[in-house]
Amino acid sequence: MFVIEYLWFFLPAGIANMMPVFMRRKLEFLNIPVDGGKTFKGKRILGSNKTWRGLIFGTLISIIIVFVQTYLYNNFESFRNISIVPYNEHNFVLLGFLIGFGALLGDLVKSFFKRQVGHKPGDKFFPFDQVDFVLGFLALTSIIFRPAWQVYVFLILFVPALHILTNHIGYYLGIQKTKW
Repeated sequence: MFVIEYLWFFLPAGIANMMPVFMRRKLEFLNIPVDGGKTFKGKRILGSNKTWRGLIFGTLISIIIVFVQTYLYNNFESFRNISIVPYNEHNFVLLGFLIGFGALLGDLVKSFFKRQVGHKPGDKFFPFDQVDFVLGFLALTSIIFRPAWQVYVFLILFVPALHILTNHIGYYLGIQKTKW
């Protein structure tokens, strides 16, 4: 049962992390690099693949998912039973923002270091590509909600494997350029 509980908690972060990929060919007016094309020590800060479109829509989808989770928590006992977050004690906009923005911020931080060590966008950067968004989501969410230590351990170990699996699926569906 704990797997369902932990993944229910993780759901908004996981979808927020995938959102930039799904929005890749949409809303071109937001296809603006977050780093504005700036460099640090002669290298791009984040790269052209980290756009405001992905950051905005990833964060928004997380807020929407937390709204739905809050609604379900408040109206159905079965969802209260699988929720480690007491959603009725938190503002869904703030919680959704911290989860989604945290996941994407983790990815941005990893991208900064990836650029600085010379990796190009799309290059593999194991294990950081698989855990960056989990660490960011857990760090920012802990501002208002701290789950048990077992949740941190599970998500840090399980989600990278899940991330590799979903990237393989995305590759075979033609959404991703690489398998992971």
